[in-house]
Amino acid sequence: MSDAYLYDAVRTARGKARADGGLAQLKPQQLVSALVDGLQERGNDSRNVQALVLGCVGQVGDQGANIALVAKLYAGVADDAYAFTLNNYCVSGLTAIGHAAAQVSAGQLDRALAGGVEMMSRVPFLGDSASYYTDASFPKRTRFIPVVLAADRLAEAQGISRQQLDAVALTSQQRAGAAEASAAMKASRITVGGLANDECARPQTTAESLAAMAPSFAPLAVQYADALDGPIDHRHTIGHAPPVCDGAGLALVGGAPGNGRKPRARIVGYAESGGDPHASLLAGFGAMEKVLARTGMTLADMDRIEFMEAFAVTIARFLRDNAVDPDKVNVAGGHIARGHPMGASGAILVSTLLDVLDAADGRYGLVVCSGASGVGAAMIVERLPRD
Repeated sequence: MSDAYLYDAVRTARGKARADGGLAQLKPQQLVSALVDGLQERGNDSRNVQALVLGCVGQVGDQGANIALVAKLYAGVADDAYAFTLNNYCVSGLTAIGHAAAQVSAGQLDRALAGGVEMMSRVPFLGDSASYYTDASFPKRTRFIPVVLAADRLAEAQGISRQQLDAVALTSQQRAGAAEASAAMKASRITVGGLANDECARPQTTAESLAAMAPSFAPLAVQYADALDGPIDHRHTIGHAPPVCDGAGLALVGGAPGNGRKPRARIVGYAESGGDPHASLLAGFGAMEKVLARTGMTLADMDRIEFMEAFAVTIARFLRDNAVDPDKVNVAGGHIARGHPMGASGAILVSTLLDVLDAADGRYGLVVCSGASGVGAAMIVERLPRD
């Protein structure tokens, strides 16, 4: 097996998931096409690839008909490139990049585009209306519950306090605001449809404003009472939740450098993991442990970490339970501030990781993603000099 490389990775700014959001007048294939253009403008032959793999959760309506194929046709990617769409919940974008990397390593592909897209202004959360969401025939530990209820239940089970939730949410907002002053940290963020900034971010957030918010999700528990074990001590507020939004991320994955090709990073390791469906949001931790074990590395080896803020409980648990320098984690702010376009998020984090590694002149970086019902993935990259 040979190494796979990230030649580049770009992302859109994230728009609010509402009719007047900054990207809402565009279609998902237009977001992907803009990123293909962006890669081309940055010196990559982004249409001459052998595959386009996209993660997308809500594969209906504007995101139906195999949105990867729709985007391929719209963007003018090579006719002989295959295209398919996958749904691995909120991990989808990273799974797509992992799939492309595996195909490159196996010699099945030389160059591929991989990432994700989600326009929640057009296809809302649970917009596919899957029967699983309401199917009472499953045992309770595998019944579907909205991820925010799983987050509240996990915070209670793991002993994550309201104060800890507030602290990580405040850090996310403050860092997102501060990062806007750094050209390096947003070097791979592409302006699309006139939107240049992640418009969900609330840099004016304070500790006092977070503390004043009441837990938000108890009414939802009433709807899912039959699927729950019993009452939940609700701790998450809107301030602890990643805003739903529109966005896309796209990476150019390829084989060994040569013929003038200069990658930004080498993929050192990648792992997927399932997890306890009752705990729901812990599979990313399992994937992280797998990829660290496979590569013989530790968190101390990482110069930067992008850990998906799948509600405040996950990042709070990560920082509490691991010997890691918090100043190396989510240094440009995370999903709580910037927003969570579900199927795109993993790819957006990969693009962000490459930028923050460049800004720090770092070498190794880690991305960790978690999704509902026990799905997770993690990737380690090594930044390479491009001179």
